[in-house]
Amino acid sequence: MSRVKKAVNALKFRRTLLKKVKGYRHGRSKKERAAWEAYVHAGKYSFAHRKDKKNDFRALWNIRINAATRPLGFSYSKFIHAIKLKGVKLDRKILAGLAKDEPKTFERVVAQVK
Repeated sequence: MSRVKKAVNALKFRRTLLKKVKGYRHGRSKKERAAWEAYVHAGKYSFAHRKDKKNDFRALWNIRINAATRPLGFSYSKFIHAIKLKGVKLDRKILAGLAKDEPKTFERVVAQVK
């Protein structure tokens, strides 16, 4: 079998890899082996945390809705249950946005559910 020298391909791979890890600290932005290791780990973390982000935001919305409904005489769980029974088609993201940015509108939604 003939010998294959990677010359151009190796240089291109190294160049593109080092562009991707620009800004990483210490040898991880300069040395090919450390850069590859850091790049692979970063990809794994970003994939996992894209999934985690959905849970994080839902928890934040729940907290905002709960904080807004307490002064109006509801707990979070009772409010969500009442909304389901009334058939209001607003999801938690929209409700949290209303509670945070437009409290008057949120109060009207709560009044409608009562």
